[in-house]
Amino acid sequence: MSRGVWVRFILVLGLLVGCAALAVNVKPNLGLDLKGGAQFVFQAEGTEQTPATAENVDKTLSVLNQRVNALGVAESNVIRQGEDRILVELPGVTSDKEAQDAEDKIGTTAKLTIHEVIASAASLDAKPTKKDDTVIADEDGAPLEIGPTVIQGDAVTGASAVQRQNSVEWVVAIDFDGKGGDTWADITGKAACNPSGDPKRRIAIVLDGEVISSPQVNEGVGCDVGIRGGSTDITGSFAPTEAKDLAALIEGGSLPLELTAISDRLVGPSLGAAAIDASIEAGIIGLILTGLFIIVVYRLVGFAATLALASYALLAYAMLVGLGSTLTLPGLAGFVLAIGMAIDANVLVFERAREEYAAYPSAGLRRALAVGFNKAWSAIIDSNVTTLLAAGLLFFLGSGPIKGFGVTLTIGVVASMISALIIARVLCDLAVANKPVAERPGLSGLGHLGKVRTWLDRKSPQIVQKRKVWLSISAAALVLAVTGIATQGLQLGVEFTGGRQLDYSVSKDISVDTAREAVAAAGFPEAVVQTADTADFTVRVGQISNDEEQQIEDELSKVGGDVSKVDDQTIGSSLGKELRNNALIAFGVAFLAQLLYLAIRFKWTFGVSAVVAMAHDVILVVGLFAWLQKPIDGIFLAAVMTIIGLSVNDTVVVFDRIRERWWASKPDDEFMDIANTANVETIPRTVNTGLGSMFILGALALLGGDSLQDFAIALLVGLVVGTFSSVFVATPLLTYMQPKWPMSRVKKEKVERAPEDSGAVV
Repeated sequence: MSRGVWVRFILVLGLLVGCAALAVNVKPNLGLDLKGGAQFVFQAEGTEQTPATAENVDKTLSVLNQRVNALGVAESNVIRQGEDRILVELPGVTSDKEAQDAEDKIGTTAKLTIHEVIASAASLDAKPTKKDDTVIADEDGAPLEIGPTVIQGDAVTGASAVQRQNSVEWVVAIDFDGKGGDTWADITGKAACNPSGDPKRRIAIVLDGEVISSPQVNEGVGCDVGIRGGSTDITGSFAPTEAKDLAALIEGGSLPLELTAISDRLVGPSLGAAAIDASIEAGIIGLILTGLFIIVVYRLVGFAATLALASYALLAYAMLVGLGSTLTLPGLAGFVLAIGMAIDANVLVFERAREEYAAYPSAGLRRALAVGFNKAWSAIIDSNVTTLLAAGLLFFLGSGPIKGFGVTLTIGVVASMISALIIARVLCDLAVANKPVAERPGLSGLGHLGKVRTWLDRKSPQIVQKRKVWLSISAAALVLAVTGIATQGLQLGVEFTGGRQLDYSVSKDISVDTAREAVAAAGFPEAVVQTADTADFTVRVGQISNDEEQQIEDELSKVGGDVSKVDDQTIGSSLGKELRNNALIAFGVAFLAQLLYLAIRFKWTFGVSAVVAMAHDVILVVGLFAWLQKPIDGIFLAAVMTIIGLSVNDTVVVFDRIRERWWASKPDDEFMDIANTANVETIPRTVNTGLGSMFILGALALLGGDSLQDFAIALLVGLVVGTFSSVFVATPLLTYMQPKWPMSRVKKEKVERAPEDSGAVV
């Protein structure tokens, strides 16, 4: 066994020890659905100039969203209730003091204005010299006469708390838009024409009617020249937290409407402790079953891959807490997808290594494994890059749960690549480098092609030649799905439709899980049920009648005794118009980015085939949920994004083998025959990867509880449909396009094989 293998093993061990230390010492940030948090209700107060209409309240929502993001509260919810109320939910805010601080920062009017200073005033009661002037106290309490507003807060394009070079003082740096920057240059140039110490040389910056800074224009600024560049610093002997809070308020902008807090309370997690525990239990059982399956199929290297898969969970968790990301239920979907990709990478390598050993058994297991990693490299990179492209675009273009999914998916993919390509490789090298294993290749799991591949090679099924049959089946399934959507409609969840928020108190002491079961028994399993400090339970449900609300009360009374309704409010949709538009844009751009990447790496016909297959998979799953009358909510949205990732991952693996065989083919070889051979060769990988992922999803469906059941079902169906579409939709479509727009047989890039004794991928 070479020294290099042991060195890599020690490095990997050090990495895992560091991740373990991080995981033990840093607590994760959990979203409202997993941990609970603070919930505020604000009343919007209008004026004659700006009435509290739904349109103006929605503008206020946008400002509040920016403020919450600037304050660093991830996965928050900002929802309009009725015409003129706003609900704000902040995960992780679990103490009264934290809640009060957050309420103060969010609800502050934050009206920023900039004024020229006219003169010092005798007192705060002194009459200003001009009608439009105002006498106000400066930051030190001294009376100051200031002129009318010259720059409004909406001219500010950005604000941040910074420390300038060679200074320990914190300042708030603000940037102006073009017009604001020009005005700033004009007023500072005018002020600079006054002598040092003259009040007219000062500029007053006012926030909510109070001067927060009124500095003199520096001596170096020229008269009638002013401060150019469209930016300035607000000074005021700020503490770091004060500077950051002020920057957050300015960055968020001024509120179109004034807000009055009418309710604040702490709520429990929407999933409940039992559901979370069941989900963790299901995940552990699923991983164990997946590991056992991989060991049975791939023996010793399968055992090494299972250890690497366990390390994936540690890596992903350590990266999550290390980056301070917030984990929510949609975020868990990203990790599920990444687990599937980690399994897939190992299976790809092992199948390639089996082929290599079958072709050159005398070269040994280590060489076969090295070549297996080398040949699988292209497919692994392509499938992971397309997923990372989608994750990145979902993060930058999406919002709310869409953005959270993008973050955790990115973390999961990076962790899965480290697990599969570094940790698994080191462990597999150690496994096959032993002499007893080398002498008994059957123990390694690489000494034979496997029963499925052997059977396929013997039968040589002509899958692609029956492309009309497969595409006809897919077309019929699409018609059935679209019919379900058109006739049954989509059962949109409360996130999309809005609904009612009902607060109940009960006479008996019951758990939130018991209350949730009662609400489900009333006919509303999709309702969100949480504990609250102002009532025993709060229930958020879709649009329901008073009779249906009475059914909820009746079911609660069966388990909770006397039931009293504390509050009943109409709520807006958390996945409102802006969020839905952002989600659709993110999906669309992600599809186009994947198409472009596949067009560059393969050919545009490959990209089109892959995207059509993805759309096919999504429509079928949506159609199934329409027929089953399952809710289309935020959890389903996460499932759809996961299905897209699984689909493109499967398709890229098949396409990579088609491309490889096409470049190595003879001039008289037919593309359809090559595509069929590639399809058959990748079926063992498809079957083994699919079964490995199904163990995890099956455990979630059976043990994860109502909260995760629909999510797991959607993924299970998506996994089956995605596997089908890669072989029976994407590839047949490609064979139809190839004769008209042929892919060149000239290899675009040179992929060198690693030296036999190295283990490196080059």
